[in-house]
Amino acid sequence: MAHLSQSLYSAARPKFPYPGSCGQGIYRQKLTCRFPVILRCASTESLTSLTQNNAAEIELKHLVSQHGWDVRRLNRDDEDEIRRVSLVQAEAFHIPLALFNDFFFMFFQAEVLSALLYKLKNSPSDRYACLVAEQTSQPETSSSSTVVGVVDVTAQTESSVLCHFPGVEEYLYVSGLAVSKAQRRKKMATTLLKACDVLCYLWGFKLLALRAYEDDAAARNLYSNAGYSVVETDPLWTSTWIGRKRRVLMTKRFS
Repeated sequence: MAHLSQSLYSAARPKFPYPGSCGQGIYRQKLTCRFPVILRCASTESLTSLTQNNAAEIELKHLVSQHGWDVRRLNRDDEDEIRRVSLVQAEAFHIPLALFNDFFFMFFQAEVLSALLYKLKNSPSDRYACLVAEQTSQPETSSSSTVVGVVDVTAQTESSVLCHFPGVEEYLYVSGLAVSKAQRRKKMATTLLKACDVLCYLWGFKLLALRAYEDDAAARNLYSNAGYSVVETDPLWTSTWIGRKRRVLMTKRFS
């Protein structure tokens, strides 16, 4: 499969932050890991240990297969899949406007695509991953991208997070969680968060973190059910002085 054109990868570094910050066939990848590894799982507790001299090289088909969804890493060689991911995220985070909505959505999606291309080009493969979800029954011979859900996972060292966890030097930050409108309320978001857990194991991290809007009860309930707990809330002045919606920092720690 041909690599992405140079014109796509020449995008300038974007300034677009996700709110809340927030393929063709089967894609196989090789990972060298220093932690328990799984091929498919239904729960974190069912992780199958695989160690050999404290390291193992494994071909992974899916990180998680659960609730009728398969989650894997984005195929960065598939231009159609990358554009599909940007569309799913843009549709999830775009705020509709009364006038010229289609026009502004086009530019919004372009920003999302630019942000994704920048991260794919400049981030080490063991420091950033874009995870995508598709239906388990999807045929491998599909001629177009079948991605209907996505989430970004990035290694970070932000002091405002690490100050709550003495001794922890870095963590995985979960952002950009998006599900196609027609596929919502089918546990896809839960499956994507489970895949983040698996990736955390594979990369040897002990902490996951994310942010949600304080007044978004549905999102906070989703994250709480996935094992996240609130450790910090934005100061009151961020909403009274700046006019920005307050967010909560939620984390999930593994022993």
